[in-house]
Amino acid sequence: MGTAQRRRPELAAFLRSRRARVTPADVGMPPGLRRRTPGLRREEVAQLSGVGVTWYTWLEQGRPINASGQVLDAVARTLRLDPPEREHLYHLAEVPYTPAPEELAQTVGPEIRGIIDALVPRPAVVYNSRYDILAANSVYRDLFYPEPIPAGHPPNALWRLFTADEESCPLLYRERELPVMVATLRAAYGLHAGEPAWEDFIRDLSAASPLFAGLWETGDVAQPGRRVKVFRHADVGELRMTSVSLSVNGMPECRIVVYTPDDEETARRTAVLLERREALWPPTASAAATARAQVRTQVRTQVRAQ
Repeated sequence: MGTAQRRRPELAAFLRSRRARVTPADVGMPPGLRRRTPGLRREEVAQLSGVGVTWYTWLEQGRPINASGQVLDAVARTLRLDPPEREHLYHLAEVPYTPAPEELAQTVGPEIRGIIDALVPRPAVVYNSRYDILAANSVYRDLFYPEPIPAGHPPNALWRLFTADEESCPLLYRERELPVMVATLRAAYGLHAGEPAWEDFIRDLSAASPLFAGLWETGDVAQPGRRVKVFRHADVGELRMTSVSLSVNGMPECRIVVYTPDDEETARRTAVLLERREALWPPTASAAATARAQVRTQVRTQVRAQ
């Protein structure tokens, strides 16, 4: 049995199960009389979604019909699917998945913050696909973005790099690194083309930086990956760092980027940088100890729940 033949029965079962859990009252309809099964009827889902009854019936029966993202979104709204369920629906219907605009993360929970704090002395940051800085540990902030990171209105790494003059920019070899970052942004943009937030971002950054505008016009695309980047710091000099991207479960289009010293001299200078920072701002408790305590608390909670 081919992949499509396997997915169609799963799609049919998934739609039936989601339809069964939505009551008429959930969607503002009268309950009616003599309902033989829980949830909405097929014709009610079709009506609320703005699609034909026959088309929806065939979709729920797993017949080989084509569905557009717009129609699937309408069905997803009627059936009150959450983001993981919506993505599952797209995959089963064999339609390229496009995250909803509101799915682009803007905040990070305490668990992820604890993880990146525990990575000190390695710089670590959480980016979404637009390079918004959602969270960063102390070493990353000292190296790249010393200002506090506000909740809900994150700063952006591309704005930092493209609007800084070359002398104050923390990233060296910009002619090599910036094109890769813009190409990575464009690959993500493919999922968000036409969304006001993304269009405004591209337009405003293009106006602020002719360099960004020129790189954007090339149309190049790339995916996040391992790279060696060279930073400079006023106190310790150049730092050669290998960047590694890690995906984050439950946060679509987000990644943790960790920078590891690429040579012994960078490791030494990173340690000096951390010592100087702690001398200026002595921590009340080490970030690593705090993170370990959080993990222990989570484990105990999970054990009790079982």
